[in-house]
Amino acid sequence: MLELVKITLYPRVPSSSCSESCPPGFRQSLRKGEPHCCFDCIACPVGEISSKTDSVDCWNCPEDHWPNQGQTQCDPTTLQFLSFEESLGLALTCLATALFLVAMFVLWVFWRYKETPIVKANNRELSYLLLIALMLCFLSSFTFIGHPQGVTCMLRQNSFGIAFSISISTVLAKTITVIIAFNARDPSRRSSRWLSTRVPHGVVLVCSLVPILICTAWLLLDPPFPVKIQMGDTTILQCDEGSVLFFYLMLGYLGLLASVSFVVAFHARNLPQSFNEAKFLTFSMLVFLAVWVSFIPAYLSTQGKYMVAVEIFAILSSGAGLLGCIFIPKCYIILWRPDMNTRQHLMQRPAMKQKNK
Repeated sequence: MLELVKITLYPRVPSSSCSESCPPGFRQSLRKGEPHCCFDCIACPVGEISSKTDSVDCWNCPEDHWPNQGQTQCDPTTLQFLSFEESLGLALTCLATALFLVAMFVLWVFWRYKETPIVKANNRELSYLLLIALMLCFLSSFTFIGHPQGVTCMLRQNSFGIAFSISISTVLAKTITVIIAFNARDPSRRSSRWLSTRVPHGVVLVCSLVPILICTAWLLLDPPFPVKIQMGDTTILQCDEGSVLFFYLMLGYLGLLASVSFVVAFHARNLPQSFNEAKFLTFSMLVFLAVWVSFIPAYLSTQGKYMVAVEIFAILSSGAGLLGCIFIPKCYIILWRPDMNTRQHLMQRPAMKQKNK
């Protein structure tokens, strides 16, 4: 009878604690003014875990790890970088390869028909140099794809900067060649004595030497290096540019050189020639400037692999603009309009051309 009374009065064994146990993922927080057995269960802060019941503290995960959803254990973070295997990296790789092959084909066409008037009209050596520089530009985009390494981090910005400086310097030299060639027709002009290959070659040499010096100082003083940036459950692998000053100094020089080339080509666009190369050079520089002006805000507003993808796209699109605007019209005439690839047609003035029609 006594046992029945005890069961009725006390249906379960009384607890000596006034709080329930805290499960993993939570920690105990003692209540002020109450016994130690009285506490509240508080969830661990973001980035911390507790793997035991009634944990007093939470602790941080080791490097390259992040708490799971219940904050009970640390899991390895997901590595993020632009790889060759993913769709974005594969698409950019295929695009860069295709543009490289197109530039190689154009170079073969110009070498195959090097004795034709349209190839000889505006310094074929500069055309070869420009095509090779564009091929190097397309190849430089491969250094941006894949796991960032010390060598690739040092090569990626410097290789594309030097390759593009040679390309733009060659465009400027080709424009100057067009101007000198036209002015040389008038014997009264003193500029006729400058009609020589030394002038355009000197322009390419001097204008290309500046970024080489900038990149050399960059690599010696504060070179780029690979870094890991942990953002939540993702670890971003990317290249730290080292000296931001040298990076923007190189971009600024490319912008200045492209602007000068555009201005010179723009003033030469109306030269009375049947095949006025300056018009194509002007449009190519306009495309180049438009791409890189839009690149800077897009580059600064992204991060991780998408920031790298933006720069690769800018490199490929600007290089494709130079290749298409300057060389595609010539290839069309060489391959499909050989009747226009004659000295008489190239020397014919627009007014006489209209009269013949």
